[in-house]
Amino acid sequence: MSNRPAYIHHVNFPTTDPERTKEWYSKVFGMKWIPAKSNTRVVLMTRGNFDLHFTPVEEMDRMAPYHFAVEVEDWEEFLAHLSELGIRHTRPITRPENNSMFCYIHDPDHTMIEIVYHHRRQVPPPMDHDPAEKSVSAAPGANSADQAREALADAGQGTAR
Repeated sequence: MSNRPAYIHHVNFPTTDPERTKEWYSKVFGMKWIPAKSNTRVVLMTRGNFDLHFTPVEEMDRMAPYHFAVEVEDWEEFLAHLSELGIRHTRPITRPENNSMFCYIHDPDHTMIEIVYHHRRQVPPPMDHDPAEKSVSAAPGANSADQAREALADAGQGTAR
């Protein structure tokens, strides 16, 4: 038993267009959509090692300077991926204190996303134990987050954190 959180399960953001959001996060981050069973309005997306939820709204509130950050495994490859998709990013900056690199992009609803790369950090970071005690990922056609995570894990796209 521990009094420390194991990890962040998900973060929820607003979206003005759920279908566009599903397509964009699938294309940019390789996330998979999971059909919601309880709150069918919410868009559930998973990458296996992190989940994002999106609640439909009529009008978007300005969220800046709020953002979330995604660690990438290969800086140059991911920036090339963004370029191929026509997604603009801010000028990359190197943090002198740890030599990490970062830049920002925006999703179609203008949610700010920080892209981060630590050249010496293991991805995913090591854990003392696997809280789920199994691989976590997602796949199309899954009926639950657990089924989706298991399918992506079987495909070799992620491990639990």
